[in-house]
Amino acid sequence: MLPIDAAAHSSRWRHRHPVDKAVLGLGLTLLAVSLPPWPGAALVLLTALALLLGPAGVPPRRLWRAYRVPLGFCATGALTLLVQVGGPDGFVSPADGGPVRAGELMLRTSAASLGVLLFAFTTPMSDLLPRLVRAGVPAPVVDVALVTYRMSFLLLDSMRRIREAQAARLGHTSRAAEWRSLAGLGATAFVRAFDRAARLQAGLAGRGYDGTLRVLVPEARVSARFTVAAAALLVALAALTLVLERPLS
Repeated sequence: MLPIDAAAHSSRWRHRHPVDKAVLGLGLTLLAVSLPPWPGAALVLLTALALLLGPAGVPPRRLWRAYRVPLGFCATGALTLLVQVGGPDGFVSPADGGPVRAGELMLRTSAASLGVLLFAFTTPMSDLLPRLVRAGVPAPVVDVALVTYRMSFLLLDSMRRIREAQAARLGHTSRAAEWRSLAGLGATAFVRAFDRAARLQAGLAGRGYDGTLRVLVPEARVSARFTVAAAALLVALAALTLVLERPLS
């Protein structure tokens, strides 16, 4: 199980309906994208961080391990705004207003990423995917997503076991051994993935699979109080952004 999925299963908001958490987490993401970077995205970033570490109860180290990946993409995209290609100053030169645009992009994307992580750290995929059918998503699409989600964990576990076996047989003692082990890992994982897919298909056929995977979904109701509080928080953030922005314009 991935760390973020394990954190979602042990979250304080684990038993809340996904709609409650979608209103809050995805609402923060929309605010980060639509509001002015300063102070809007900065307020969204601080709010999402406070919710993750506070009410949601996400451990700081686990949050950082998940956040540093999208944060790296955000920084990479922001760095490209610092320079321009071509022009009178040479083939590559500093862009006019580049630091400001890079900072704004960094604020927007990092705040939006935290909004998505708030939803991901509190909502297991096993709770979300089966409910998508009720929301109008075709059942075959949800079934493919469920099977892919399950198979990804099995494949990752197989790759971990293969790497441990290779390390025990001194398969990482040199660069040449590393390349041989990597090739063997790819070939073995490829064969095992097809073998597991064939066994899964045979197992479903033996159980009378009719095109729909029926799974048990934990009982949960949409909390009107939580949803209203989340909507009020979003409106307050938007209003505070407009109030703080006005004296600066």
